[in-house]
Amino acid sequence: MIESFSEGFLLGLGAAIPLGPINILIMNNALKSYKAGVALGFGAMSADTLYLFLILAGMIKFINNPDFLGVVGFFGSVFLLYLAYGIYKNRAKRLEIQAPKIQAKHFFKIYIQGFILTLLNPMTIIFWFSIAGYAANRDFNTGFTIFGMMSSIFLWVTIMPYLVHRSKHKISQRVSKYLNIFSSLLLFGFAVSLFVEVVFF
Repeated sequence: MIESFSEGFLLGLGAAIPLGPINILIMNNALKSYKAGVALGFGAMSADTLYLFLILAGMIKFINNPDFLGVVGFFGSVFLLYLAYGIYKNRAKRLEIQAPKIQAKHFFKIYIQGFILTLLNPMTIIFWFSIAGYAANRDFNTGFTIFGMMSSIFLWVTIMPYLVHRSKHKISQRVSKYLNIFSSLLLFGFAVSLFVEVVFF
């Protein structure tokens, strides 16, 4: 059981830590509000949990389908472009001005952003299929493996935004602007890459 939990914990970190659209958005939101960063992370985690549940429930044939993955990827790329544009549009806003606006919003909206972005990422589906196959071949305890993965993802989406938010006072307005531009360009790159993969491969 300990081995299953440990392997699951490490697999969860492997999924959570790499720089991708979700982590970029979590960092961007955490600079304005810690709760906003966590809300987005929880949204992503919820989508992970949903796909994992569908796989365990036997929905493999339906979701592991090229046409389904293509549709998911297309809308995912469009949503990424929308988020990239939003960050670029607000690139010059001051952090101290943005914070009250984020606080005034319903965090459910930010949660939904994280949920939809992860849900519309074909790599999420492929990752969980790979993990399911890996765990089955290693003869792990499924429950403890899943618990380990979710524990590490939970820790990442709560601790990482906290560290980012606590360091925001060290970020000047100029640096903040360039970080927003860099974030929007990265998201744009992810969107184009996903669109090309869906359309041409």
